[in-house]
Amino acid sequence: MDVWLRQARKDFHAACLAGPISITKAVPSIADVSSKASREISSALVGKIGKTQQKTEKPAGQTAGHMFESVCQSFLQESMAKLSHLRPGRFSIERGKAISLFDQYAHLDELRILADASKELKTHLGTDYLIKPDVVVIREPETDETINANVQLVDDSVAKHTSIRQANGAYATLHASVSCKLTIRSDRVQNTRSEALNLVRNRKGRLPHIAAITAEPMPSRIAAIALGTGDIDCVYHFALNELVEVLREQERETLELVEIMIDGKRLRDIADLPLDLVV
Repeated sequence: MDVWLRQARKDFHAACLAGPISITKAVPSIADVSSKASREISSALVGKIGKTQQKTEKPAGQTAGHMFESVCQSFLQESMAKLSHLRPGRFSIERGKAISLFDQYAHLDELRILADASKELKTHLGTDYLIKPDVVVIREPETDETINANVQLVDDSVAKHTSIRQANGAYATLHASVSCKLTIRSDRVQNTRSEALNLVRNRKGRLPHIAAITAEPMPSRIAAIALGTGDIDCVYHFALNELVEVLREQERETLELVEIMIDGKRLRDIADLPLDLVV
Protein backbone atom coordinates (compact mmCIF):
# COMPACT_ATOMS: atom_id res chain seq x y z
CA MET A 1 0.00 0.00 0.00
CA ASP A 2 1.28 3.47 -0.89
CA VAL A 3 1.93 5.92 1.92
CA TRP A 4 -0.45 8.84 1.69
CA LEU A 5 2.05 11.45 0.48
CA ARG A 6 3.36 9.20 -2.29
CA GLN A 7 -0.20 8.71 -3.58
CA ALA A 8 -0.89 12.45 -3.25
CA ARG A 9 2.23 13.07 -5.34
CA LYS A 10 0.94 10.69 -8.03
CA ASP A 11 -2.42 12.46 -8.00
CA PHE A 12 -0.62 15.80 -8.30
CA HIS A 13 1.23 14.55 -11.38
CA ALA A 14 -1.99 13.21 -12.89
CA ALA A 15 -3.64 16.61 -12.39
CA CYS A 16 -0.65 18.34 -14.03
CA LEU A 17 -0.84 16.01 -17.03
CA ALA A 18 -4.60 16.48 -17.31
CA GLY A 19 -4.34 20.25 -17.40
CA PRO A 20 -1.29 22.53 -17.62
CA ILE A 21 1.08 19.99 -19.19
CA SER A 22 0.22 18.61 -22.63
CA ILE A 23 2.01 17.24 -25.70
CA THR A 24 1.85 18.96 -29.07
CA LYS A 25 3.66 17.47 -32.07
CA ALA A 26 5.48 15.03 -29.73
CA VAL A 27 6.86 17.91 -27.61
CA PRO A 28 5.69 18.46 -24.00
CA SER A 29 4.41 21.95 -23.27
CA ILE A 30 7.06 22.47 -20.57
CA ALA A 31 9.85 22.18 -23.15
CA ASP A 32 11.59 25.05 -24.85
CA VAL A 33 11.02 23.98 -28.45
CA SER A 34 14.16 25.81 -29.58
CA SER A 35 16.36 23.69 -27.29
CA LYS A 36 17.10 20.05 -28.16
CA ALA A 37 18.18 19.32 -24.58
CA SER A 38 14.96 20.80 -23.19
CA ARG A 39 12.85 18.73 -25.58
CA GLU A 40 14.68 15.51 -24.76
CA ILE A 41 14.68 16.00 -21.00
CA SER A 42 11.03 17.07 -20.81
CA SER A 43 9.86 14.18 -23.04
CA ALA A 44 11.60 11.62 -20.84
CA LEU A 45 10.44 13.38 -17.67
CA VAL A 46 6.79 13.44 -18.69
CA GLY A 47 7.06 9.82 -19.78
CA LYS A 48 8.11 8.83 -16.25
CA ILE A 49 5.17 10.43 -14.44
CA GLY A 50 2.31 9.25 -16.65
CA LYS A 51 0.34 9.78 -19.82
CA THR A 52 -0.59 13.26 -20.96
CA GLN A 53 -3.08 14.59 -23.44
CA GLN A 54 -2.15 14.97 -27.09
CA LYS A 55 -3.28 18.39 -28.34
CA THR A 56 -3.10 20.19 -31.65
CA GLU A 57 -1.72 23.22 -29.83
CA LYS A 58 -0.60 23.77 -26.27
CA PRO A 59 -2.53 26.07 -23.88
CA ALA A 60 -1.59 29.73 -23.84
CA GLY A 61 1.16 30.49 -21.36
CA GLN A 62 -1.05 32.44 -18.98
CA THR A 63 -3.82 29.82 -19.10
CA ALA A 64 -1.40 26.99 -18.40
CA GLY A 65 0.16 29.04 -15.60
CA HIS A 66 -3.19 29.55 -13.89
CA MET A 67 -3.95 25.85 -14.24
CA PHE A 68 -0.62 24.99 -12.62
CA GLU A 69 -1.37 27.35 -9.73
CA SER A 70 -4.71 25.62 -9.20
CA VAL A 71 -3.11 22.16 -9.16
CA CYS A 72 -0.48 23.33 -6.66
CA GLN A 73 -3.15 24.91 -4.47
CA SER A 74 -5.18 21.68 -4.38
CA PHE A 75 -2.10 19.62 -3.50
CA LEU A 76 -1.22 21.93 -0.61
CA GLN A 77 -4.82 22.01 0.66
CA GLU A 78 -5.02 18.25 0.88
CA SER A 79 -1.51 17.86 2.32
CA MET A 80 -1.79 20.55 4.98
CA ALA A 81 -5.06 19.04 6.19
CA LYS A 82 -3.25 15.74 6.77
CA LEU A 83 -0.52 17.48 8.76
CA SER A 84 -2.72 19.33 11.24
CA HIS A 85 -1.34 17.19 14.10
CA LEU A 86 2.15 18.58 13.38
CA ARG A 87 1.05 22.21 12.97
CA PRO A 88 -2.24 22.88 14.78
CA GLY A 89 -4.23 25.94 13.77
CA ARG A 90 -6.82 27.15 11.29
CA PHE A 91 -5.07 27.20 7.93
CA SER A 92 -6.36 27.83 4.42
CA ILE A 93 -4.67 27.87 1.00
CA GLU A 94 -5.88 30.48 -1.47
CA ARG A 95 -4.94 32.29 -4.67
CA GLY A 96 -5.00 35.91 -5.78
CA LYS A 97 -4.81 37.46 -2.31
CA ALA A 98 -2.96 40.76 -1.89
CA ILE A 99 -0.37 40.71 0.90
CA SER A 100 -1.94 43.85 2.42
CA LEU A 101 -4.77 41.60 3.68
CA PHE A 102 -2.42 39.98 6.19
CA ASP A 103 -1.09 41.04 9.56
CA GLN A 104 2.56 41.53 8.55
CA TYR A 105 1.64 43.71 5.55
CA ALA A 106 -1.61 45.47 6.51
CA HIS A 107 0.26 48.77 6.77
CA LEU A 108 0.83 48.65 3.00
CA ASP A 109 -2.87 49.30 2.44
CA GLU A 110 -2.62 52.46 4.53
CA LEU A 111 0.43 53.43 2.49
CA ARG A 112 -1.52 52.87 -0.73
CA ILE A 113 -4.33 55.15 0.45
CA LEU A 114 -1.83 57.93 1.24
CA ALA A 115 -0.07 57.42 -2.11
CA ASP A 116 -3.35 57.56 -4.02
CA ALA A 117 -3.99 60.96 -2.46
CA SER A 118 -0.59 62.32 -3.48
CA LYS A 119 0.78 62.09 -7.01
CA GLU A 120 4.27 62.99 -5.81
CA LEU A 121 4.24 60.34 -3.07
CA LYS A 122 2.94 57.74 -5.50
CA THR A 123 5.75 58.56 -7.91
CA HIS A 124 8.37 58.04 -5.20
CA LEU A 125 6.85 54.86 -3.76
CA GLY A 126 5.68 53.14 -6.94
CA THR A 127 3.39 50.14 -6.66
CA ASP A 128 5.85 47.22 -6.68
CA TYR A 129 5.12 46.48 -3.03
CA LEU A 130 1.43 45.73 -3.75
CA ILE A 131 1.94 42.12 -4.79
CA LYS A 132 -0.43 39.15 -5.01
CA PRO A 133 1.46 35.87 -4.62
CA ASP A 134 0.29 32.96 -6.78
CA VAL A 135 -0.69 30.83 -3.79
CA VAL A 136 -0.77 31.81 -0.12
CA VAL A 137 -1.02 29.74 3.05
CA ILE A 138 -3.05 31.65 5.62
CA ARG A 139 -3.34 31.17 9.36
CA GLU A 140 -6.42 32.66 11.00
CA PRO A 141 -6.23 34.18 14.50
CA GLU A 142 -7.51 32.02 17.38
CA THR A 143 -10.24 32.70 19.91
CA ASP A 144 -9.30 33.00 23.57
CA GLU A 145 -11.39 29.89 24.18
CA THR A 146 -9.07 27.91 21.93
CA ILE A 147 -5.92 29.46 23.41
CA ASN A 148 -7.12 28.70 26.94
CA ALA A 149 -8.31 25.16 26.10
CA ASN A 150 -5.74 23.37 28.30
CA VAL A 151 -4.79 26.07 30.80
CA GLN A 152 -5.84 29.69 31.37
CA LEU A 153 -3.09 31.41 29.38
CA VAL A 154 -4.56 34.83 28.52
CA ASP A 155 -7.18 37.32 29.62
CA ASP A 156 -7.84 41.01 29.02
CA SER A 157 -4.79 42.02 31.06
CA VAL A 158 -2.04 40.41 28.96
CA ALA A 159 -0.93 39.68 25.38
CA LYS A 160 -2.90 42.62 24.00
CA HIS A 161 -0.98 43.01 20.75
CA THR A 162 -0.16 39.51 19.50
CA SER A 163 -1.63 38.69 16.12
CA ILE A 164 -2.63 35.14 17.11
CA ARG A 165 -5.48 36.44 19.32
CA GLN A 166 -8.77 37.10 17.60
CA ALA A 167 -9.69 39.26 20.59
CA ASN A 168 -7.00 41.76 19.54
CA GLY A 169 -8.77 42.37 16.23
CA ALA A 170 -5.79 40.91 14.41
CA TYR A 171 -5.62 40.20 10.70
CA ALA A 172 -4.90 36.71 9.48
CA THR A 173 -1.20 35.87 9.26
CA LEU A 174 0.53 35.16 5.96
CA HIS A 175 2.12 31.81 6.82
CA ALA A 176 3.61 31.15 3.37
CA SER A 177 3.89 32.67 -0.09
CA VAL A 178 4.29 30.17 -2.93
CA SER A 179 5.28 31.25 -6.44
CA CYS A 180 4.10 28.72 -9.04
CA LYS A 181 6.02 28.82 -12.31
CA LEU A 182 5.26 26.04 -14.80
CA THR A 183 8.46 26.89 -16.65
CA ILE A 184 11.27 29.37 -16.01
CA ARG A 185 12.35 32.14 -18.32
CA SER A 186 14.49 35.16 -17.46
CA ASP A 187 11.50 37.47 -16.94
CA ARG A 188 9.86 34.99 -14.56
CA VAL A 189 13.06 34.68 -12.57
CA GLN A 190 13.13 38.41 -11.98
CA ASN A 191 9.44 38.50 -11.08
CA THR A 192 9.82 35.70 -8.53
CA ARG A 193 12.86 37.26 -6.89
CA SER A 194 11.27 40.73 -6.80
CA GLU A 195 8.18 39.39 -5.06
CA ALA A 196 10.33 37.55 -2.52
CA LEU A 197 12.42 40.65 -1.76
CA ASN A 198 9.26 42.72 -1.31
CA LEU A 199 8.02 40.21 1.25
CA VAL A 200 11.33 40.42 3.09
CA ARG A 201 11.67 44.21 3.08
CA ASN A 202 8.11 45.34 3.66
CA ARG A 203 7.01 43.11 6.53
CA LYS A 204 6.21 44.15 10.07
CA GLY A 205 6.55 40.97 12.11
CA ARG A 206 7.59 37.46 11.19
CA LEU A 207 8.63 36.59 7.66
CA PRO A 208 6.38 34.04 5.94
CA HIS A 209 7.81 30.95 4.27
CA ILE A 210 8.79 31.96 0.71
CA ALA A 211 8.84 29.09 -1.77
CA ALA A 212 8.66 28.49 -5.50
CA ILE A 213 7.27 25.47 -7.37
CA THR A 214 8.26 24.74 -10.96
CA ALA A 215 8.07 22.03 -13.63
CA GLU A 216 11.01 23.49 -15.58
CA PRO A 217 13.09 20.64 -17.10
CA MET A 218 16.38 22.53 -17.60
CA PRO A 219 18.72 22.52 -14.56
CA SER A 220 20.42 25.76 -15.62
CA ARG A 221 17.11 27.60 -15.53
CA ILE A 222 16.11 26.07 -12.20
CA ALA A 223 19.46 27.28 -10.85
CA ALA A 224 18.59 30.85 -11.88
CA ILE A 225 16.02 30.85 -9.06
CA ALA A 226 17.39 28.23 -6.70
CA LEU A 227 21.03 29.27 -6.29
CA GLY A 228 21.88 32.06 -3.88
CA THR A 229 20.38 32.88 -0.51
CA GLY A 230 18.39 35.58 1.17
CA ASP A 231 15.16 35.80 -0.80
CA ILE A 232 13.53 32.41 -1.55
CA ASP A 233 13.65 29.70 1.13
CA CYS A 234 13.76 26.86 -1.37
CA VAL A 235 12.64 25.83 -4.88
CA TYR A 236 10.43 22.72 -5.20
CA HIS A 237 10.42 20.74 -8.43
CA PHE A 238 7.20 19.03 -9.40
CA ALA A 239 9.07 15.77 -10.15
CA LEU A 240 12.59 16.05 -8.79
CA ASN A 241 13.17 12.32 -8.36
CA GLU A 242 12.23 11.67 -11.97
CA LEU A 243 14.30 14.61 -13.21
CA VAL A 244 17.41 13.20 -11.52
CA GLU A 245 16.70 9.79 -13.10
CA VAL A 246 16.36 11.32 -16.56
CA LEU A 247 19.57 13.35 -16.27
CA ARG A 248 21.44 10.26 -15.11
CA GLU A 249 20.00 8.06 -17.88
CA GLN A 250 20.80 10.66 -20.54
CA GLU A 251 24.27 11.18 -19.04
CA ARG A 252 23.77 14.93 -18.78
CA GLU A 253 26.55 17.00 -17.27
CA THR A 254 23.90 19.19 -15.66
CA LEU A 255 23.13 16.36 -13.20
CA GLU A 256 26.00 17.71 -11.11
CA LEU A 257 24.30 21.12 -10.96
CA VAL A 258 21.08 19.53 -9.72
CA GLU A 259 22.99 17.55 -7.09
CA ILE A 260 24.70 20.76 -5.93
CA MET A 261 21.31 22.44 -5.50
CA ILE A 262 19.92 19.44 -3.62
CA ASP A 263 22.96 19.08 -1.35
CA GLY A 264 22.93 22.84 -0.76
CA LYS A 265 19.28 22.72 0.40
CA ARG A 266 18.21 24.96 -2.48
CA LEU A 267 16.14 22.38 -4.40
CA ARG A 268 13.65 19.81 -3.13
CA ASP A 269 10.78 17.69 -4.40
CA ILE A 270 7.15 18.81 -4.32
CA ALA A 271 6.45 16.16 -1.65
CA ASP A 272 8.85 17.95 0.71
CA LEU A 273 6.95 21.25 0.61
CA PRO A 274 3.95 20.45 2.86
CA LEU A 275 6.26 19.08 5.56
CA ASP A 276 8.57 22.09 5.29
CA LEU A 277 5.57 24.39 5.79
CA VAL A 278 4.77 22.94 9.20
CA VAL A 279 8.19 23.90 10.58
